[in-house]
Amino acid sequence: MSMTPISPVPGRRQDLPIDMRAMAAWIATVQLGSGQIPWSRGDKTDPWDHVEAAMGLTIGGLYPQARQAFRWLASKQLPDGSWYCAYRGPKVEDQTRDANMSAYVAVGLYHYCLVTGDLRFTAAMWPVVRRAMEFVLRMQAKGGQIHWAVSPEGKKDPMALLTGSSSILMSLKCALALARILKTEKPRWERAAARLAEAIAARPHLFNMTKARFAMDWFYPVLCGAISGAAARKRIEKGWKKFVVQNLGVKCVSDRPWVTIAESAELVLTLVAMGNRLLAHIVFDWICAHRFDDGTFWCGFTYPDMTRWPEQRLTWTNAVVMMAADALFELTPAGRLFNHDFWLPAPWSRNHGRNGKT
Repeated sequence: MSMTPISPVPGRRQDLPIDMRAMAAWIATVQLGSGQIPWSRGDKTDPWDHVEAAMGLTIGGLYPQARQAFRWLASKQLPDGSWYCAYRGPKVEDQTRDANMSAYVAVGLYHYCLVTGDLRFTAAMWPVVRRAMEFVLRMQAKGGQIHWAVSPEGKKDPMALLTGSSSILMSLKCALALARILKTEKPRWERAAARLAEAIAARPHLFNMTKARFAMDWFYPVLCGAISGAAARKRIEKGWKKFVVQNLGVKCVSDRPWVTIAESAELVLTLVAMGNRLLAHIVFDWICAHRFDDGTFWCGFTYPDMTRWPEQRLTWTNAVVMMAADALFELTPAGRLFNHDFWLPAPWSRNHGRNGKT
């Protein structure tokens, strides 16, 4: 694993079709003085999308702003290691504690560490990640799946989401990578990750909150690496006509005429992760036209009328487009973060780390 900081800041390449500097700078203008990054100006903040936006700041070279975003998370972490689902400025808007939202800090911090090589800040934030993962693993069921949330009344919801559990698997992988960087053994986390990966790949019936209409349920098991190789290709091919609108992008929901930039960019990440860079470039080219005059991206649009909807530009949508560009154009050491071969052997394997990645 390369721990060398990026230089220069991305955005100067002649073959890069988008303005990464402009997108990162815009995210920074939405960020509050506390470090909190809402969806848009005056909008709510949730921990998962806050971390996604912070990753955009990191890719754009705005490291102080990214660090401030992580410090805000640290200041809001609850005693059990979780976060509330939604904040609006200093106020809590939704007291649900979502396992996936709480886990994603691990992906953000590992991403920051890969890009910057800043081990001092990584070590300072490690207790936040450790507490978050302990909360998440208390939500794991016997079958390996993760119960999705704790209600405001403190009751664990027995439902499990395929998309959420897939994202948590990615968080666990990153948490284990951070642990090895900091020379900390986490065998219980390794066992939990192995059980979760097996559940996603082989026991889909355990995910009892049906979201099959949503594109994320289609590609997230591949994006996180639980499904790879021939099985990944088969899964993507099977759902392609259901979710992809040719020359436009990915429908958020299969039965609605709404293409979203975030899901399209995440499909790009998925295609790169499984090694299909040619198709990833094609999908990325489809979404590049859907930008505002300042270079930031729309949230989505309806078709065939091609009406932009909603009108707001979103921090996390722009961040994931930046992540897709990083994966395609290899702008930072974190561009390979989701690539399946980057994680071989699996982080829960006792052989992991012998190939120099951690």
